[in-house]
Amino acid sequence: MSLKSTGSTIWIEITEIELSVEKVYAWSVLDNCGAVVLFSGTVRDFSDGRPGVTKLSYEAYESVAFDRMNDLANRVLTEFVGIGRVAVIHRLGEMAPGDSTVIISVSAAHREQAYEASRFLIDTLKRSVPIWKKESWQGGSDWALGANSVKDI
Repeated sequence: MSLKSTGSTIWIEITEIELSVEKVYAWSVLDNCGAVVLFSGTVRDFSDGRPGVTKLSYEAYESVAFDRMNDLANRVLTEFVGIGRVAVIHRLGEMAPGDSTVIISVSAAHREQAYEASRFLIDTLKRSVPIWKKESWQGGSDWALGANSVKDI
C-alpha cells in the first residue's frame, strides 16, 4: 500500500518504492526561501555492535502513521517562523545498506529555521509515528530497540 499527499506546502508519503532525494529537493525549493535542509536516513551495515547488517525491514500502522506525519508537518508550518515547504516521506519494506529509508525536507527563509524544523521532524517522527524496524544481520534478526515505544505527540 502507498499513501501520498502532495500539496503546495506539505508532501507526506508512505511508500514501498525507492525514495528520490533529487525529486524531494526540487519540490522543496522556493524563490522566497534561502535554505533547504534535506535529511535522508539510510541503511548502514552495522547496528549496536552488530557488524554485517544485511537489510532493514520497515512496517507501519499506515493510516495512523500517515496522519501523524501530516500533523507533524502542519505543526512545523505553525510553530516555526518562515517555513516554506515541508516533506516527510518514509519507505516501507526491505532495504539494503545504502538505501534511503526516510526523507525529511524543510525549506525556510533562513537556514536556522530550516535546521531546527528538520531536527524536530526526524526526532519527533522516530518517537511518535508507528513505524517499526526489523534489523537482519549475519547470524540473526530482531526488531530494533525502542521499536515499540511510540508516544503521542
